[in-house]
Amino acid sequence: MTRPADTPDSARDGAPDAAPDGPPGQAPASGPARVPGARPAPPEDRPAAPSGVRPAPWVRTRLRSAPSSALLAAALAFVAVLLAASLPRALDRGSDQALRSFLHDRGPVATSLLATSTSRYGQESPEDLDSVRNALLARTGAGFAIAPTGVVHGTQAAKQRGLANPGLPSPDGVPPRLDLLYLREAAAHTELVEGRWPSGGAPGGPVPIALSQQAAQTLGVRVGTVLESIANSSEPMNAEIVGLYRAADEGDVFWAGLPCLTRACQTNTPTAPPQRYWHTAALVGPDGLDRLGPWGEGAEDFWRLPVDTARLRADLLPGVAREVAAYVGGPTASALRATTRRSDLRITSRLPELFKQAEARQQAVAPLAAIGPAGVAGVAAVVFCLAAALTGDRRESELRLLLARGGSPRGIVGRLLGEGAVSVLPAAALATVLALWLLPTPRASASLLAAAAVTLLALLAFPVRAAVLLSARRRGPAPRRRLVAELLVAAATAAAVFEVRQRGVAPAGEGLDPLLVAAPLLLALCGGLVLARLQPVLVGALARAAGRRPGLVGFLGLARAARGTGGRARPSVLPLVALLLAVTTGGFGATVLDAVDTGRLRVARLAVGGDVQIAAPYGDALPPAMAEAAAALPGVRTSVGVWTDDQAFVFGTVQGSTQVTVVVAEPVAYAELARTVGRGQFDPALLAKETGADAPVPALFSKDLAKLAAAGTYRLSLGDGGELQIGSVGVVDGTPARPGAGGSVVVLPAGPATARLPRTGHPDRWLAAGAIDGDRLREAVRATAPAGTAGRFTLRTSADTAAELGSDPLQRSAGRLFWASVAGAAGFALLAVLLTLVRAAPERAALLARLRTMGLRPRDGIRLILTEALPQALAATLGGALVAAAAVALLGPAMDLSALVGSTVPTGLRLTAPPVLTQALGLALLVTVAVLAEAAISGRRQITTELRAGDQR
Repeated sequence: MTRPADTPDSARDGAPDAAPDGPPGQAPASGPARVPGARPAPPEDRPAAPSGVRPAPWVRTRLRSAPSSALLAAALAFVAVLLAASLPRALDRGSDQALRSFLHDRGPVATSLLATSTSRYGQESPEDLDSVRNALLARTGAGFAIAPTGVVHGTQAAKQRGLANPGLPSPDGVPPRLDLLYLREAAAHTELVEGRWPSGGAPGGPVPIALSQQAAQTLGVRVGTVLESIANSSEPMNAEIVGLYRAADEGDVFWAGLPCLTRACQTNTPTAPPQRYWHTAALVGPDGLDRLGPWGEGAEDFWRLPVDTARLRADLLPGVAREVAAYVGGPTASALRATTRRSDLRITSRLPELFKQAEARQQAVAPLAAIGPAGVAGVAAVVFCLAAALTGDRRESELRLLLARGGSPRGIVGRLLGEGAVSVLPAAALATVLALWLLPTPRASASLLAAAAVTLLALLAFPVRAAVLLSARRRGPAPRRRLVAELLVAAATAAAVFEVRQRGVAPAGEGLDPLLVAAPLLLALCGGLVLARLQPVLVGALARAAGRRPGLVGFLGLARAARGTGGRARPSVLPLVALLLAVTTGGFGATVLDAVDTGRLRVARLAVGGDVQIAAPYGDALPPAMAEAAAALPGVRTSVGVWTDDQAFVFGTVQGSTQVTVVVAEPVAYAELARTVGRGQFDPALLAKETGADAPVPALFSKDLAKLAAAGTYRLSLGDGGELQIGSVGVVDGTPARPGAGGSVVVLPAGPATARLPRTGHPDRWLAAGAIDGDRLREAVRATAPAGTAGRFTLRTSADTAAELGSDPLQRSAGRLFWASVAGAAGFALLAVLLTLVRAAPERAALLARLRTMGLRPRDGIRLILTEALPQALAATLGGALVAAAAVALLGPAMDLSALVGSTVPTGLRLTAPPVLTQALGLALLVTVAVLAEAAISGRRQITTELRAGDQR
């Protein structure tokens, strides 16, 4: 049986000659049908149409006849354009947030412009300071602005003075020191607690000062106390406390970078051993400006201009960097010296350096962050091509009929373009507006360009396919053209991989590396082409094997999977490419992020010395009960207590004496910890040798110390005066007890060999490895610490350190972008599978209908659908896993993950199975569920429809 008029569904439903007034394929009774693109007949030959009767418009007829197709096209365009328009805005927001967070973490001092000038002794006034401030603010560029907190400016004495008053606290015998400043607008940030603000003061008498209340309590002074300075090269001076103040907010950026104005600070002298002393600063009044020079043997005016980092944008950073550079040491700085009439005006800032670091970080992350979006773009493009191919197959008979009835290819393609515009353009416009609204950023050009590109692809995919179908067939065998195209893809893939392997990733400063982004996609495309060649052969062999076994379902399903639909000799390559792209980019990116997490944990372990570290204050020891309680916690695999000394010297080296860090620990436990951490590994038997009373103690030297020390015995002098004779028995690359690989280290065994030094038996650090609960560890430290000393013990964990490394918004943004890309690629890959099923649905439904009339059970029909659809999907996911592994093996050695880790790590990416298998198996599971759902929902309905209509093919 054949269909009426012998036309396909699409021709009956959507051809313009299917007017309501006549049967399909015939002209309406009231007049001839209008064929798109056909030349109009001459006026004398054209039949007269009744007045008021016009042919049905093409677009309206198509939308009415196939509304579901129009809605699906609009939905696909909406999702694709929404993703395309959102991606640049998400990248912009992530870049801006990362830049601002990076600068904010550096503090207000580092992100400020600091102008200084020698104070004009005898000619200084607050108004003069204000005029310089106004001149500095007037020349701030349009690219950067000053923070709302405003400028902090004033005058500071060049040097501190020691205080000679008896009874002042002196922790290590060093008297406290006092700094004097004049600070504009200090009263707005403080509250006067007692006394008055400094003013007046007799010439030659004490300098009136205001001191912070907390500093006065620390030093034991009050209002009316006269602080006597220690005589130096200048004349002796005194300062009288006339008022006490309290900072309104000690965390206010106003106080940042100023010397201990809100409290007294305890500082160490630069001598060895360091000695502690108290240091604070006090404020003078406007009429005390001329007293600052004699107090500090000179004075300096300063103006700190905090840049508003919250307004900086990553895309404008190069221009801002140029403006700041001109302000610091360029033409702007020269103009300011002339304007302020201060030839010694110096402007410094760390901002140029920080801008370079921020830009380098962004450029280092850009290639890694672009791999995921590139994969989504590739899969989406394949889906559009697949949808166009499906629509072309469904409407090919209709298009050829229109061409045969006089329509021109150009006219037909133009009508198809208008038909698509009605459904695609409104959806694309809505998606673009939604993306602009959901992700507000100052920049819209990139989003609009991306949305326009995807809209153009969605709009032109089917018209281009139709133009190919309607064009004259090319001469020459198609297999040869396909082979040439595949060889070109293979050559491009090999060239890209070779180039990346040879030169590595693009150096910092060159931005996005297109080769690194394109190489995984080319590998996936190449793998898809290879798999498209192999799959029909392998599945055909399975079909032949299944044909020799009882049962028909397996053979039919595999036979249909080995060939294409619609009379094709082989399956379409597009679904394979879509699945391979999704699995390859997902597996490659997941491997990168897994390597980032592993590298971050390794860096954290090296910084901590294990998974946890408890450290006592300098010169003290850990309570034995604390180490015992910590070692008894669940999850501790290995632990060791160590004693360290940073002030030791080894005598007898090539340079005479060398300062070293001494580590004393139990050899076996310390060696196990060093092996776990990956630093300072050694054989514990080297330190376990028995030695006599006069024999040198066996010691391990670090590599840099071993270069300075020949074989022999050396004298080790500790910081507390103890001495040992040591002999080198091995070389290590560092110690877990100290972060960083630099510095000379000597490792000694705890026990009888070092028992002559009593302090070495009392560890000042406890290091452990294992899954240890940080909260329980802190509770154990608080419970076992002596009363009132719990806060003196420092506790660090690798988990907290790794979390701190991963808290950078730049890294979090790259991770979120990748996982969003994985989800998008998986969604488009599933859509490709469903489109493939829909493409084969009519032919499959007809086959199942025939088989149902022969007694095929419904569940056997579902088995047939699964047997037909799953081989391609499962082969694609397995091939994608292999291609992802190949991409990691080929491209991994050229990748530097330092920017994502947050610390310098060795270049290279190791292949690990779990990330790749997780992506492959996850997508395989999703595809299986989608095929099952399609078979259960639409398969039965299609079979029923075919049974009711009869076999019309």
